[in-house]
Amino acid sequence: MKHYAIGLYEKAMPPGMSWREKLCFAKEAGYDYVEISIDEKDEKLARLDWSREERLELVQTMSEVGLPIRSMCLSGHRKYPLGATDPTVRARGMEIMEKAIVLADDLGIRMIQLAGYDVYYEPGSRETRTMFLENLKKAAEMAAVYGIVLGFETMETDFMNTVWKSMYYVDAVGSPYLGVYPDLGNLTNAALTSGGSVTGDLYAGRGHIFALHLKETVPGVFREVPFLTGHVDFEAGIAMAWQLGIRRFVTEMWYIGNDDTWADDIRFACASMRRILDRQ
Repeated sequence: MKHYAIGLYEKAMPPGMSWREKLCFAKEAGYDYVEISIDEKDEKLARLDWSREERLELVQTMSEVGLPIRSMCLSGHRKYPLGATDPTVRARGMEIMEKAIVLADDLGIRMIQLAGYDVYYEPGSRETRTMFLENLKKAAEMAAVYGIVLGFETMETDFMNTVWKSMYYVDAVGSPYLGVYPDLGNLTNAALTSGGSVTGDLYAGRGHIFALHLKETVPGVFREVPFLTGHVDFEAGIAMAWQLGIRRFVTEMWYIGNDDTWADDIRFACASMRRILDRQ
């Protein structure tokens, strides 16, 4: 039996690859599973409306390759946030939530990562926070029906850039199906600006953290920083996560047109993070 599982964020690979190619590459690179992306782009949101045949075909592909999709990064709520002041936008956000849960159930996904925003493209307020909480309660009830957990990603904005802030909403909802799925790189930048501790912040979520995104950052930069070139203390963060019982990790990185290096970059990320995980 494996002591932990490490997944690969889908967007680390070129978007033109087929699902079979993505799964085969992730397996060859040393990963245990892939995390699918449902972002705010129309082509990604269209996945929520895949036909029964398309869903079954992907399940069959996972079985044939021998590598599953087991988590979902649902960032489509950035465009259609659960706390939007426009009721039409909120309704679309809840439709996305419901469809994402059903898709996850059909594909065998156990965990959905939620973007920690009440709103993104408009100013936040007491009203947006109130609507966000109300819709979170509904989302947790939906997830409970299917036995799928929802975990907040700690983001780059002040609204929810720490585990401690995420826990306010986890406690307010009070559902075992709503927890935290933090981003170690974002936590590192948040700690730098607040003077806090990354490991202390992780500890604030004890018993409620489902998995951990492993991502490199530098001060003020939240993405596309190569692994082990920034300021994230992966050793300390992973050690604390392990202490808290976390056993699922995903390397978050992006394909940026780097055709000569993307594959080696992914292999390096997997190998370097596995070396740390194997020491736990």
